[in-house]
Amino acid sequence: MATILLVDNDPLQALQRKSVLERRFNDVQRASDAAEALCLVEQPQFAGNLGLIISGEPMQGIGGPAFVAELHTRLPNVPVLVLGFASEAETDYPGGRVRFLPRPFTNEEMLRATGELLAQHELKPA
Repeated sequence: MATILLVDNDPLQALQRKSVLERRFNDVQRASDAAEALCLVEQPQFAGNLGLIISGEPMQGIGGPAFVAELHTRLPNVPVLVLGFASEAETDYPGGRVRFLPRPFTNEEMLRATGELLAQHELKPA
């Protein structure tokens, strides 16, 4: 099973989301901010097994759309699930392989979107 990278700078929310994701998916890793996430995806062994990135909170220093764009310059074939805020819109995240899940959402909606994106990633060649 592919690795899921959860990028979330809120420790309590990240713990809760990671726990929910781990009920259904085996390998969930957390990065506490955009810089840590970008460092991780630069590691070939980590990036080679990466199946999905979930962006959970606004990033310090780099906004959500800029962060997702940077991820896609490094890993264009890895999908990103954006857990969006009211101030954001799906149109803020152009390009393929990005799904925007507006708040509020349920844990089941997050799990469903995660599963769908992982399945799509596994079906498409790199």
